[in-house]
Formats: sequence, structure tokens, C-alpha cells
Amino acid sequence: MSVESKKTREACCSKLKLFLASMAFVFFAKAFGGAYMKSSITQIERRFDIPSSLIGVIDGSFEMGNLLVIAFVSYFGAKLHRPRIIGIGCLVMAAGSYLIAMPHFFQGPYKYETSVSHSTAVNSSESALPCHSNHSLSEADETPDVATRTACEKAAGSSLWIYVFLGNMLRGIGETPIMPLGVSYLDDFSREENTPFYLACIHTVGILGPMFGFMLGSYLAKIYVDIGSVDLDGVTISYKDSRWVGAWWLGFIVTGTIILLSSIPFWFLPKSMPKQGQEESQSKGTELATVAEQENFLPDENQDHEEKEKPVTFQELAKDFIPSLRRLFKNTIFTLMIITYLVSVNGFIGMITFKPKFLEQIYGQSASKAIFLIGILNLPAVALGIITGGFILKRFKLGVIGAARVALAASVGSFCLLSVQNFISCDNAEVAGLTVSYQGASQVSHNQQTLLSQCNTGCSCSLKHWDPVCAYNGMTYASPCLAGCQTSTGTGREMVFHNCTCIGEMKSPATNMSAVLGQCPRKTDCDRIFKIYMALSVTGSFISACGGTPGYIVMLRSIQPDLKALALGMQTLIVRTLGGIPPPIYFGALIDRTCLKWGTKQCGGRGACRLYDANAFRMTFMGLITGLYLLTNMLWGNLYLKIVKRQKKLALRNQAKENGLEGDSRANGHASINIATNKDDTDKESTI
Repeated sequence: MSVESKKTREACCSKLKLFLASMAFVFFAKAFGGAYMKSSITQIERRFDIPSSLIGVIDGSFEMGNLLVIAFVSYFGAKLHRPRIIGIGCLVMAAGSYLIAMPHFFQGPYKYETSVSHSTAVNSSESALPCHSNHSLSEADETPDVATRTACEKAAGSSLWIYVFLGNMLRGIGETPIMPLGVSYLDDFSREENTPFYLACIHTVGILGPMFGFMLGSYLAKIYVDIGSVDLDGVTISYKDSRWVGAWWLGFIVTGTIILLSSIPFWFLPKSMPKQGQEESQSKGTELATVAEQENFLPDENQDHEEKEKPVTFQELAKDFIPSLRRLFKNTIFTLMIITYLVSVNGFIGMITFKPKFLEQIYGQSASKAIFLIGILNLPAVALGIITGGFILKRFKLGVIGAARVALAASVGSFCLLSVQNFISCDNAEVAGLTVSYQGASQVSHNQQTLLSQCNTGCSCSLKHWDPVCAYNGMTYASPCLAGCQTSTGTGREMVFHNCTCIGEMKSPATNMSAVLGQCPRKTDCDRIFKIYMALSVTGSFISACGGTPGYIVMLRSIQPDLKALALGMQTLIVRTLGGIPPPIYFGALIDRTCLKWGTKQCGGRGACRLYDANAFRMTFMGLITGLYLLTNMLWGNLYLKIVKRQKKLALRNQAKENGLEGDSRANGHASINIATNKDDTDKESTI
């Protein structure tokens, strides 16, 4: 082997390794930003006082950004300098992250709803009289007129959520080229047998992004939103309170900077390089490339030279776009896989968007702890599952049918564990007038009038305020006034309310008539139930992820090599459009229907939900996810049968052609298992 060919091979390998490392880092960065966005959903919802359905629209704006450009980026980008287009996308993503953080600097200090005056909260020498408020009931619940409310909302900056919407859309636009162009570039220039392992490595490094994203979200959820600009001693709520807002904006500055750094390597990578493993054959001047390597053959150096002399025009690229789409969607396997992924992603996006809220409302976990547990338990299980799926493919050298079997088995196994989770839950939190009566009897009421009882009718309490207090009997009351509390001592979060008349209405007589700020913790057996739920959830995440890489390989091997980038782009376009935009909206709208107590905006009107009917929430949330995954399993079963049937047909046809074209040199270009590369047949038949 000459010194020159050795240097060429080493340079190629170093470039491929640089691209592999760059892709791993950018997958980490984009997943880091995406996971942090998901972990901040609850904080953004509370900061802008918006319902879950609207936060679903904001969350879906990422996919809306993808929808705008993905088809063109995937098709035209494949003909251009793919690494540089990925670098440009990273710059756009970083700009979107910075834009999301901007509203914090335009808004005033966060003012949460409370029935405790700030002067009382700060001055310990002053005693509050919650029950004997100076205002009347009509004044407390009076709704401001439209003009006053509009002026107030403008001053409060509650409409600044539009910046978050637009910034998230920019993130979606910037993320567009990474998957289709990056994966197709890697698959074009690496050995076929190495592609599953490389993809598994990239996704495994990428899964660290969500772990760090959720952990950052958990950490910042404990830090008050206006840290550094307000006196925290005057804040009467803790991070466990449903009115608490963490420093959500700070995380977007961090994620934007990481994404910005990830763009740098792509500016130094070439447009193309020799295919891995072909350098030796080129240097020897032989044609010893394997059948599998010829499946995704690249133009030779002379062709590259001619292409450089004659650049491809935009009109020439556009002319072939519609015929290429027609060829792509004639492939029934590809079309079925798109539908299967579409249903599956609907369930996954709906679950991951509202899972922190689910853990908070059903199992009594704080938003910070819920985010942390997802990041530290579920996501490592997903990472392990992805690398396990890639290892199984490489270890047992599975073909298309084997990969489909692994994907189907993983889908069925995770569905079984998901079904069990439907029956595991804690009871509703005991809130007087909402989930239990003032006497302690179980009831669920959406009527706010049930918050009134004989013990607090003379207190002129507002029914709109949510300022929960926990009595020593374990009952939560919506506010100190509704608990009938007469006096208070202490300041800030240490405030204690005394002589609360409603505590005495319980069936079992209470020896202590006092209450403290905050909602009461759940019963002790809820912790044990929560551990069982998390064990099932983590195991299910691992099993489901085992089918990720095999499923992806099935799709890669079901399309013609020249349509690979377009197919990945169309898959991303369709799945993210119909699987990414609607789920947060309809999941959020249905979850809103289970709300028992809505918060009140600073300017009046309905804000974010403070308390849900846990049983209705669980049945709605888990029922939707289970139904979608059941449909996914049915589609995977149908898909597997079609793959087996088509594979047998192709095997018979290829055998007949080999017998008939034994002396024809073109027979060497036929893939024995995965794909038929004869041009006439490729245009007519869908391939695997």
C-alpha cells in the first residue's frame, strides 16, 4: 500500500470521526434544549397564567417551525453542502432559545395570587385577621371591565408568551436539517454494517441531552423566577406550591449557548468524502467492493470532478422533486411505517409534555422533583434501551425481518407495562369544598359554591383566591379565610393561622385549630404506590427504547438510496406535523376539563389551573396514551406481515434473476436481501 493511499484513508477516517463526534454533540445540544423546554412547560404556564390547551399550542410551535421548511431542506439540502446547512440550523436554534428568554426582561416582578397582604407577611408585629377582611364578598370577586382589564394585561405583560411561541418556532426551523441531512450523510460515507452502531452511538450520546435538560429544569424550578431582583423573605410560597414559578428563563440562555457551540465543527467538514472501506479498493484499482457496499455506491472521482465543473441549478433540482415524491410514496412499507410512527409519536409527545404535571397532581410530587425523576430514571433507561437495540442488531447480524421482530416485540412489551400503570394511583388530595366536604366526606365538586360552609359564611371570603393552608388534621383549605381562621402569627412562609373555625367541623374533633401555609402532603401509602408506578414506568421506557434503532433501520432499508434524505425529511415532516403539533393541544384541552380550581389572573379572569380531579386526570391522560399505543401495536403487526410477505417475494425474484443473468455483470449490483437496485425495477417496485 502506498504512503499516499494510507494518508488518504487516515484523512477520510478522521473526517468521518469528526462528523460522528459533531453529530453526537449536536444531538446532545438539541435534545438538551428540547428537554429543557418540556421541563419548563409548567413554569411557563404559571408565569403567563395560561391554560394547558394554550401551553400545548406553544409547545407545538416547534413542529410548526419544522413544517415550514423541512421538505425543502431535506430535498435541496441533500444536493448542497450538508454539514454547513446543519451549522446554519444550529445558529437559528440558538437565536430561538435566546428569544424565548426575552419576555422575562420585559415583564415586571411576578405577582402570585394571595389573600395575605404583603405588609402582614413582612411585619411580624402585625396580626392578620383573615376571616374578618375589610372587603365585601362582591368586591373580592368583582371582575374588572374590558378596558381596565386590557390596560392591566398590557402593563403586566401577560401577552408576552407570543415571544416564547415565536422562539420555539425558530428552534423548530433550526433543528430541521440535523436529522435528515446528518443521518443520510453518515449513511452515505460509512460501511453499511457500521451504520446501526454509529446511529446507536449518536442517539446514546444524544439521550444525555434530555437527562441534563430535565436536571437543569429541576434545579431551576427551585429557584424563584425573580431571583436577584426581589426580597425572597417576602415570598410566602415555596417551590412545592402550585403558584410557584422557577427561574425558567435562565435555562434558555444556557441551552442557547450550548447549541451555539455545537455549530462550530460543521463549518470545517467537507461536502463529500470517499465511502468508508472503499479507499483500499480505489488505491488497488480493483472492483472488490461487497454487494452491501455497492447498495449505496457513490459517484467516482471523475464524476465528482464533472459535478464541480457543472454546478446543479435550482431549476434542475426542483424538476425532479414531484417524481421523487411519487416514487417514495408508492413504497407501501414506507407509507405504513409513517402511519405507525405517527400514532406512536402522538402518544409519546402527549405523555412527555404533561408527565411532570401528572406526577405532581396524581402522586403529590413537586414540579421540581417530578422533572428530576424523569431525568434521572426514565431517560437513562431510554439511553440503555437504544444502545441495547443497536447492539442486538450488530451482534446477531439481523436483517430487515429480524429488526422488525425486535421493534414489534419491544412495542408489545412496553404496551403491557403501560396498561398496568392505568390501575396505579393515589387518592385525590383532601381539599375542603373541592374533593371532600368540610365534614371530611369524599366528594368531587366543580361548583365553587361548595367552598362556602356555615363555618365561613360570615367571613366575606373570595372564592377566586387560591392560597391553600394545611390544618393539623391533614385537611387542606383553599385559603385562610375559607378555613375560618381568626388570627395569624409569624412572617413569610413561617406564618401560622389560629382559631380556624372550619377545622372544628370535622367528624373527628380536632385538638389543634391552627393551620400553616401550603397544601398538605399526601397520605403515607402514596409514596409506596408512587415507587411502584416509577418502577413500571422506567422498565417500560427501557423496553420501548429497545425497538427504536431496529425500527429506524427497517425504514432506512425500505427506501431507494437516492431517496434516503427525502424519505427521512418527509417522515420528519409528516410525523412532527401531525404527531407533534396536535397532541399537546388536545391532551391539554382534555386535561383542562378535569380542573377543579382555576387560578385568577392579576387582572382578573381565569388563569392557570391550581388543582385537578386526580382520578379524572389519570383516566383521561393514561386512557389516551394507552389507546394510541394499542393502535400502534396493531399497525406494527400489520407492517411486520407485509415486510415478511414482500421479503419472500423479493428473494424469489432475485433468485430467478441470478439464474437468468448469471453471465451478466450487472447482476453483481443486486442486493441479496435488502434492496433491488436494477433501475427499471426500482422505478416500478417498492423495495426493502
